[in-house]
Amino acid sequence: MAHHAHPQKQRNWFARHKVLTAAGAIVAVVAIGSAAAGGSDGDDKTTATGTATDKSTDKAADKGGDKAKKKADMSGSGTYQVGKDVKPGTYRSTGNKLGCYWERAKDSKGELDSILANDNVVGSSYVTLGADDKVFKTRGCKGWNLVTDEKTGTPKSEVPGNGMYRVGVDIAPGTYKADGNKSGCYWERDKDALHGTDSIEANENVTGSGIVTITPQDAYFKTSGCADWKKTA
Repeated sequence: MAHHAHPQKQRNWFARHKVLTAAGAIVAVVAIGSAAAGGSDGDDKTTATGTATDKSTDKAADKGGDKAKKKADMSGSGTYQVGKDVKPGTYRSTGNKLGCYWERAKDSKGELDSILANDNVVGSSYVTLGADDKVFKTRGCKGWNLVTDEKTGTPKSEVPGNGMYRVGVDIAPGTYKADGNKSGCYWERDKDALHGTDSIEANENVTGSGIVTITPQDAYFKTSGCADWKKTA
């Protein structure tokens, strides 16, 4: 069931995040279910339990360097029971435009307190479904593919300012700079893809030039509304 935008939900989501920047800064991650529902292509058919039966293939090229197109392990729009419809584990979706929304939930009541974590996505995203998660909702996204712990591929030294990147796979460790950011640029260094408060190692809202050092110990780098990040050291 889609969540409708209202002030209570926005306050709840901001409250879930640890703001490590200057006092008064607001983490630029706002999960609004109604916006996500508007981004859905409307083609998914559901069973009586709300589980998606659409088996579409993710036709978008993998922006992280994988050239081969492959069938998605999970459609980008649907509601899934974790452990029954989909396996616990870390999933990746790439090539998303505005309107992609996902949600991890502890039950299928569809209430505000059911949400464990959620996000609006532009570009690539990773999310880990825990063994204790009950429901995963996704709307208007590209297909999700299960990823392994093995680090393969060639990490890049320049990445777009919208997306979530796996350190050592999608992006190389080092110091990065993004110039000319307007209000709304946000980044965070993460230790996992659970998207909980404790997942965040550090974060910042940026206007103008931004600089961040991504360490080899970081698991992911997440950025939204920023200029391209380029490695300087």
